[in-house]
Amino acid sequence: MGSDCGILPGMVLRRFLGGAADRDDAPSSAAVAARAGGSGAAETDTATIRRIVTAIEALPAEQRRYIAGFAYVLGRAAHADLRISDDERKMMEQTVWKIGGLSEAQAVLVVEIAVRQNELYGGTEDYLVTRDFTDATSEEQRLSLLRCAFAIGAAEGAISAEESAELNQIGKELGIASERINAVRAEFTDQFQAVQRMRRLTGTGGEPMPEDPPGR
Repeated sequence: MGSDCGILPGMVLRRFLGGAADRDDAPSSAAVAARAGGSGAAETDTATIRRIVTAIEALPAEQRRYIAGFAYVLGRAAHADLRISDDERKMMEQTVWKIGGLSEAQAVLVVEIAVRQNELYGGTEDYLVTRDFTDATSEEQRLSLLRCAFAIGAAEGAISAEESAELNQIGKELGIASERINAVRAEFTDQFQAVQRMRRLTGTGGEPMPEDPPGR
């Protein structure tokens, strides 16, 4: 599988700020985010998005918000086992660089912020950030993110049980149907620790990963 995780070239990012974003006198997304905590749409902004948006202020508003959510969810996948390895961090940086059109330094900074936010506030902000990303993106974009999240989980050569469970949860929160989540999982069958362990024990090629049971 390529390092682009199946990301579409030239992806058109949906507007995060609605019609106001198209006006010359519209406030920047950073300014809107800074006022988060008030009423209305601003309530959906979290500290994570505000910090990442600020770090990449030079980019168009919708692109900034997209990258912020994408990076946070990748960090969530990497931190599922409560540690983020150098391999996972490097893959996150490469992915954010590719999907965001950032400089290397910007990608490193965005990933560092996402990693720190996950370490400090993961669990508290996970659902909010993933929900906001889901509301503002197409299914194709969400599938791209899920595929990249699986790639992050497999960065060290094996996806642990904790990572597998978190990846399933991310897929569900992204509003992706179970059969499509299972299709992405199937692309990484050889990387699941349970499959690797079974193959070592049996000395065979093993069986495919079981599909996620309906309703779970």
